[in-house]
Amino acid sequence: MTYLLDTNIVSYILKKRNIIVNNKLQEVTRLGEEVFISCITYYEIKRGLLAVNATRQIAEFDILCRKYEVLFLDDIEIIDNACKIQVDLKSRGHRLEDADILIAATAITRGLILVSNDSDLLRVQGINLENWLQI
Repeated sequence: MTYLLDTNIVSYILKKRNIIVNNKLQEVTRLGEEVFISCITYYEIKRGLLAVNATRQIAEFDILCRKYEVLFLDDIEIIDNACKIQVDLKSRGHRLEDADILIAATAITRGLILVSNDSDLLRVQGINLENWLQI
C-alpha cells in the first residue's frame, strides 16, 4: 500500500501529540510501504511554521520531507480530477477547500490512500481514505 499524508496528519506527526499516528507511520515505514506528502501539504505546513518562527519544527519538517517524498502537481490529470471533484461536490451541495481538493485529486490520480482526519473528504467520490487517529 502507498499513502499520502494530509496536512492535519503531518501536523500531528510534527507535534508528537498522538502516539497512534506516529506508531502507524513507523509501522508502515518498517513494512516498506511508500509514504508521500503533497506539495500542497508542504506549503500549508511550511507557511504556518514560518509565520510563528518555529525553527525547531521547521528543521523537523525538513527531515520529514527528506524521508517521505513530496509529490508535485506535475500531471495535468491531477488538475483535471480536481476540477471534476469540485464540480461534483458543488452539484451535490457540498464545498471543500481548494487545497483539500488538490490533495484528494493527487491521491486519486496516483492511486494512493489518503491519510486524513478530515471527515469532509469522505464526500469525495473515488477516494481511498484512512484515518490513523481512529485505528
